Amino acid sequence: MSDDNPKSTHFGYKTIEAEKKADMVAGVFHSVAAKYDIMNDVMSFGIHRMWKRFTIESAGARPGMKVLDLAGGTGDLTAKFSRIVGDTGQVILADINDSMLKVGREKLRDKGIVGNVDYVQANAEALPFPDNYFDIITIAFGLRNVTNKDAAIASMLRVLKPGGKLLVLEFSKPQHEIMRKVYDLYSFKVLPKMGSLITKDADSYEYLAESIRMHPDQDTLKQMMEDAGFEQVNYTNMTDGIVALHKGYKF
Repeated sequence: MSDDNPKSTHFGYKTIEAEKKADMVAGVFHSVAAKYDIMNDVMSFGIHRMWKRFTIESAGARPGMKVLDLAGGTGDLTAKFSRIVGDTGQVILADINDSMLKVGREKLRDKGIVGNVDYVQANAEALPFPDNYFDIITIAFGLRNVTNKDAAIASMLRVLKPGGKLLVLEFSKPQHEIMRKVYDLYSFKVLPKMGSLITKDADSYEYLAESIRMHPDQDTLKQMMEDAGFEQVNYTNMTDGIVALHKGYKF
């Protein structure tokens, strides 16, 4: 499952030149950025908040820590980490998409979250941070959009401190057949219609549904993290495996 230096890759179910994927994904998120929070609540019936809360609890952040919220989008995790790490800590909200970054920055500033949060436009495959810098890295619903996932996981390992942990919250594979059928029906019939109604963009939500199906399943992603050098890697399925939280440590 390694994707070292791929010449072609997937954009949803389409096969495209790897070098074009970042721009095509960017187009999706430029399109949906303004309504992203609304769509998350509608799409998941609000359950995404529970998934993110579990991720925060699993991270074990403490005052003074440095946290990277990668593909941080509109800043849900950053907002919570900011309060936990306090004035002596630092949270960096990084996203490759400047439209998402702007929405996140405005949202957090409107909430009065300033001072210990920085915003960086960054590609997960080549993070612009020093070695051994962060205590915690989270990437929530972002890894599946990365072209070279192996490069991104290796880059995250590099910038983590020894003893630091990576948490990957991502859509995964439902564990039971009936859930898979219901989920497919919802993803490919209902979701694009919701996207059309709320964001006037059915195509982007069709891509998002397809990108979930093309993402590595639970055990494959676990193996990819181990191959990169993470240790004590485990995952927790939520909502029957529609979403999984992978956690690994750098020692």
